[in-house]
Amino acid sequence: MVCHAAAGTAGRVRGRDVVVVQDTSELALGGRRARENGYGPVGKGGALGGLLLHTGLVLEVGSNALLGLVEAKVWNRDDGKAAARRSRATKVKESQRWLDVAARASDVLAAAKSITVISDRESDIYEHFAQRPSNTHLIVRACQNRKIETDGDEGSLLFPFIDGLPEADRILVKIPAAPGRQERIAELAIRFSPVALRKPRNGASPDLPKTIDLTLVDVREVSTPEDGKPLHWRLLTTHTVTTSAEARRMVDLYRMRWSIEEYFRLLKTAGFDIEGADIGDPQAMIKFVTTAAIAAVTVMQLVKARDGTTDQQIADAFEPNDQPILEALTARLEGATQRQKNPHSKGSLAFAAWVIARIGGWDGYYGKPGPKVMRRGLDDFRRIKYGTTLRLYDV
Repeated sequence: MVCHAAAGTAGRVRGRDVVVVQDTSELALGGRRARENGYGPVGKGGALGGLLLHTGLVLEVGSNALLGLVEAKVWNRDDGKAAARRSRATKVKESQRWLDVAARASDVLAAAKSITVISDRESDIYEHFAQRPSNTHLIVRACQNRKIETDGDEGSLLFPFIDGLPEADRILVKIPAAPGRQERIAELAIRFSPVALRKPRNGASPDLPKTIDLTLVDVREVSTPEDGKPLHWRLLTTHTVTTSAEARRMVDLYRMRWSIEEYFRLLKTAGFDIEGADIGDPQAMIKFVTTAAIAAVTVMQLVKARDGTTDQQIADAFEPNDQPILEALTARLEGATQRQKNPHSKGSLAFAAWVIARIGGWDGYYGKPGPKVMRRGLDDFRRIKYGTTLRLYDV
């Protein structure tokens, strides 16, 4: 299923600048039965109760259109004792997933104009930079205060080095709302510099290069917000950054990572409620989560496209024979007044989003249709589509 979905994504990226945002989410699964047995986010002895979902979503730079997924892996973590972290190679650790998505993006999305893989602090792994595919760039939020080489000094540390540089620029950005945080406009100070990361003394494979040349873009909020800590990102990137404009572009690309937070929220609470599924078999649950992870991409595409701002076509989310059904449904759903008409052009994904929202229960007047409405509408559309394939036979 994932390979089929990734193949569809591959056909949409041709000639486009794209980012792949990847992240992992823990899923407390098993429904009421698991909770009664005391299972938390990570299961007992490999039993149901704790799955992990790692996903790579593909978005177009500029429009922020969701083009599809490139990878989705689900696994059941057990509680068996593992060898010491530093004594194990990355390829046998869970952290290999960050490298795997970059490699898969390089292969599957090869027709894209450019590929940038974006990930948060957990992916700050030396091998992630050392083994990146040649046609793929990385932006990683730094977690480790690594040793770097500066002017022949091999003892400098990454964070104090960037802290000591003067500001290069200041920008205003909108920080979206999140649990415990209201949406706000933040003023950010930017610093940037090329850096040469030194290979870690412990745990790194001997065949890795002794240093890796990257650029560090430091972004920090200059005032303290009322409802949380000031924002501070240290972004390590393989992109060349020599001007403030290029540094601002790295910030804009990294901010696209928020889409995967919205995606996991859609899966958990805003649309699918997969953690409420009462399935007792771990393998069955893994298949269910994989199916939901693919379906959630289409729902999220529809939500993003509802205003017509992504400039996507129906083919980005539907099969070719779906368009006549969507147009026929429009004719049935439209009313007499202009406000009751589908305002989007035929063939656009926004046109399809209007139809799906209407059959999902949106009245067309108030508010904007969210993921729950789109999910219901998509389920109903698939039943309608199946109905068009039925034929009556004489008994």
